[in-house]
Amino acid sequence: MPFEVTILGSSSATPTSTRYPSAQLVNLLGRFFLIDCGEGTQIQLRRYGIKIQKIQFICISHLHGDHYLGLIGLLSTMSLLNRKKELTIYAPKGISQILDLHFKLSYSELSFKVKVVPLQGSNLNKIFEDEACELFSFGLKHRVPCWGFKLIEKKRPRKLLKSAITKYNIPLKVFESIKLGKDYCTEKNKIIQNKFLTIDSYCPRSYAYCSDTMYFNNIAQFINGVDLLYHEATFHSNMIDKAKSTFHSTALEAGLVAQKGNVKKLILGHFSSRYKDLNLLKNDAAKKFSNVHLAIEGSVWKIKKIFNNENNC
Repeated sequence: MPFEVTILGSSSATPTSTRYPSAQLVNLLGRFFLIDCGEGTQIQLRRYGIKIQKIQFICISHLHGDHYLGLIGLLSTMSLLNRKKELTIYAPKGISQILDLHFKLSYSELSFKVKVVPLQGSNLNKIFEDEACELFSFGLKHRVPCWGFKLIEKKRPRKLLKSAITKYNIPLKVFESIKLGKDYCTEKNKIIQNKFLTIDSYCPRSYAYCSDTMYFNNIAQFINGVDLLYHEATFHSNMIDKAKSTFHSTALEAGLVAQKGNVKKLILGHFSSRYKDLNLLKNDAAKKFSNVHLAIEGSVWKIKKIFNNENNC
């Protein structure tokens, strides 16, 4: 099952003819998370063949327009298409008032229920969990209350070997217990150790999203060890004063976060419209972290499975 990130928008506050405001879709084992929803998000979803009704969760980092102004349009389209399934929105306090005011003044009503979960706290906070994954929020440092997000896949059960099933005539009723690590007792009361019956599953995968934040020391601990990190890189390091005054990061600082957080791969985004050649920012980040890439609209980042025999979890 996939764990992949599709970039829908990579621009900062001012979009360009080729770059949309912030938005991306994460598919984690068939669970669809839309992270930020700038203008044009629903157009981008259609452009890249993503069915909007599959979206179950929307995460809004903060209430600057380039991160949420596409939300009302997206919800309205979902309703026009007669959506019935509940949608959960994780967002800063105030999003409910914005939505309520719009639908009140437009004399409209959604065809589905929206559950709004306000973001709070500056530390790593679990905001969603099911049998396969966990979603966390963590505080960033911007001009308004702002949060990052981290998605972590849970450890999957061990894989039962077909050869062992045949060799030991293992009945179906004990498959699950063996996958969970238990040994098997044969009909002749012989104990077969689990390590001869199964192989370990792949290491749990992880992704973190950090948009609109100035650099601060604790940020690295929130994203420590993730397979894939998206981090804003609004400015080149030669504009460090501008970055600080607007509570943004330079590409060099994004590389430093990736380095200190010991992440495996870094994607840069939230580019200022002043930059036509984004390799300038990529090279800036590469001074601190080598495995760095650019968030280009339509690009899909697949987090591959790594098994224990390749790398310790």
